[in-house]
Amino acid sequence: MSAAPAKVDEAIAPPARVTFAEAFRFWLKLGFISFGGPAGQIAIMHTELVERRRWISEKRFLHALNYCMLLPGPEAQQLATYIGWLMHRTWGGIVAGALFVLPSLFILIALSWIYLRFGDVPVVAGLFYGIKPAVTALVLHAAHRIGTRALRNAWMWGIAAAAFVAIFAFDTPFPAIVVAAGLIGHFGARRAPAVFALGGGHGNGQQRYGPALIDDDTPTPPHARFSRGRLARLLAVGVGMWALAMGALVATQGLQGTLTQMGWFFTKAALLTFGGAYAVLPYVYQGAVEQHHWLSGAQMIDGLALGETTPGPLIMVVAFVGFVGGWLRQVLGPEALFLGGALAATVVTFFTFLPSFVFILAGGPLVEATHGKLGFTAPLSAITAAVVGVILNLALFFAYHVLWPQGFTGRFDGVSAFIAVAAAVALFRFKVGVMPLLGACALAGLAVTLGRG
Repeated sequence: MSAAPAKVDEAIAPPARVTFAEAFRFWLKLGFISFGGPAGQIAIMHTELVERRRWISEKRFLHALNYCMLLPGPEAQQLATYIGWLMHRTWGGIVAGALFVLPSLFILIALSWIYLRFGDVPVVAGLFYGIKPAVTALVLHAAHRIGTRALRNAWMWGIAAAAFVAIFAFDTPFPAIVVAAGLIGHFGARRAPAVFALGGGHGNGQQRYGPALIDDDTPTPPHARFSRGRLARLLAVGVGMWALAMGALVATQGLQGTLTQMGWFFTKAALLTFGGAYAVLPYVYQGAVEQHHWLSGAQMIDGLALGETTPGPLIMVVAFVGFVGGWLRQVLGPEALFLGGALAATVVTFFTFLPSFVFILAGGPLVEATHGKLGFTAPLSAITAAVVGVILNLALFFAYHVLWPQGFTGRFDGVSAFIAVAAAVALFRFKVGVMPLLGACALAGLAVTLGRG
């Protein structure tokens, strides 16, 4: 009986060669169905690419995923870029990564315009009234989900607690917390390597689904082999694209122009997104709300709600931040509010995702040469632990704005509290998906709002 699966695997024919056009159609489809955050998006890719289409084996898929998890940036988008690059060279990676993002950008531009143009309409306001408490529960759930993976010992709990105190009590900038945690992991691993060993968050066991196009023993294709010259060229192109875009903004907007400041700020944000979108949101809040005043704290919560309801990486909430900032700052003048907002959203998206493409296209050959040998994970383990404390602070921030909309001196919103608790129970106890949860909470908020009217 135990030999049956192996015989079945041997009987399955290898998949036919995948054309660039066929891959293009799949990546385009993925961009419109990639709901559920990184876990859901990775699950969709595993089902489609490993199990059903067999474009890549389980082992190679997990190897690529482990690399993407070590990088700052959205791991699901980077994984799509990596597989696209492995299959169809540089343009395959660019197409896969771009199509993972572009549908979400266009959808968020449209939703952001509706939000700013019709946000005061009772129906729209009612929907957001119910979604905001749900977002608070989602952020708390994210802290729990990451914490169960990252806080494996007392040292990790201590790092998380220190990060929470640093940002909550002392308003320490998020980059400083990341650097401090990374240094703790780097030096701590020398004395206690077991404490900072990176756990296998996605498992080490592989299941066979039949021969894959890129199988366990498939030789590394020529374009994926490491070359110092290729690495230097790709880094030069990536830095050159950033410099050209930034130079164009400085020339047209000036150093202090809104779009220039957005480009610089979101470049830094892109390099600090260890631990996923929830981890960088406190930094985005500090910069976009408190420092630059591109939008308000309440609008930031609304933007996260929109980001949760659209396909693509959750970090695409930055497109909402850009749109609102471009609209309110009138970057193209008062007669072109929509175009100004759309341009700002596009600028923000470009600077947020450019580093991800560079990391994959330049670093991919190094990864292909190091199956099972990825090192230097101790700093990441410590950073991930610190991220748990930072996200918990973010959950408290959202709860404060949702439950006391006029501040602590104002009234406590009992209905929002009930929706938040119900959403938390649905997430923690019944494992309800994000989309059904947001839909139910939105309808509840609409019913309450219209009932009051």
